[in-house]
Amino acid sequence: MIRTVWMKFLMVLSACLALPAAHAQLRVDISGVSAQQYPVAIADFSGDPAGRQIAEIIRADLTRTGQFRLINATGAALTVDTPIAYDEWRGKGADFIAYGTVVRSGDGRYEVKYRLGDTTKKGQLDGVAFTGTEKELRRISHQIADRIYEKITGIKGVFSTRIAYVLKQGGTYELQIADADGQNPQVALRSREPIISPAWSPDGSRLAYVSFESGKPVVYVHHLATSKRQPVANYKGNNSAPAWSPDGKSLAVVLTRDGLSQIYVVNSADGSGLRRITRSPLIDTEPTFSPDGGSIYFTSDRSGSPQIYQVGLGGGEPRRVSFNGGYNISPRISPDGKTLLTVTRRDGSYRVASLNLANGSETLLTEGRDDQSPSFAPNGMQVLYAAVQGGRSVLAGVSSDGRVRQTLSVLNGEIREPTWGPFPQ
Repeated sequence: MIRTVWMKFLMVLSACLALPAAHAQLRVDISGVSAQQYPVAIADFSGDPAGRQIAEIIRADLTRTGQFRLINATGAALTVDTPIAYDEWRGKGADFIAYGTVVRSGDGRYEVKYRLGDTTKKGQLDGVAFTGTEKELRRISHQIADRIYEKITGIKGVFSTRIAYVLKQGGTYELQIADADGQNPQVALRSREPIISPAWSPDGSRLAYVSFESGKPVVYVHHLATSKRQPVANYKGNNSAPAWSPDGKSLAVVLTRDGLSQIYVVNSADGSGLRRITRSPLIDTEPTFSPDGGSIYFTSDRSGSPQIYQVGLGGGEPRRVSFNGGYNISPRISPDGKTLLTVTRRDGSYRVASLNLANGSETLLTEGRDDQSPSFAPNGMQVLYAAVQGGRSVLAGVSSDGRVRQTLSVLNGEIREPTWGPFPQ
């Protein structure tokens, strides 16, 4: 009975995919703050009206993390050559001051020069120049925000990364790719049949996913630069749940070719080299590779209810990992391999939990009734997931300590199965 209920749940979860339209406007709602907040002033960049937009994007990026407290810099009128009155900015409460200059050349390209000052040390902490077209100014803004984040926190920023998700509008499914803040969405694939389980390759150049366009689930690998795609798992029965190895050479997939769902590995280039990893009389599904590529975490009901297990690529007896609660699915490992995300059922609600693999302690990160599909940011500091609020699916995020939450809601669209891409190459 437990297995039947779980199978129905997975089928419903797979079938209910959905997401925002490529031209939909996202509204971002943020709540909570980090345990430590860095006071920083972001002055409008001078020299061109685009400078204000750049500063606004940087402020929005930093604000979403909950780790920064913005100090008012209205009217600062700073250029990259302006001598900075560090004591004055320190007196205003800013430990750091970011400023810059934007120059538009005759060919329409922009040069963006940025500086970051440390008011405590009374010196420049960072400085760099970027060039690009008007369409590239948002990307440049995210890159500057990444530099500010890393210089202040010591952790690499993720504002220049991308996310992928699935959107259903009417009878159409779309695989969409957007900036990490949900803006600039682009359609990678549109289909009248369901698209599920998108997964980024480690270098960000490809997406694996499951498409039902042939009348059954087939795993494809999609090259984003060329839109060329290739089926890599098209066996009898179901082909599902692709997950990339850290080197990008292999994909773990779930197949029913030999009976119930079991985990296999294939070459990501062409689907060759099929190798079975698990052998269980029950369901094994939702694989994800460990960061070192030596093992796979997965969901199985071999204990009587869905729990998380780990198995080496050489096979052998899987080791149970989750013990908190009677229902844990959808494992996702942190980049450092120390923390495992799961979807756990508590008091009738499905919530995203964080499991410390060293000591087994668990933290419930979300508070919704139906939170699904968690995905770590590549720096491990934030988690993206799908939530239901007010009867609608939304894209949601939470800090890895659960203190800061954000919701990106979209009109006329249902959001499911978001996945966070890697750092830009």
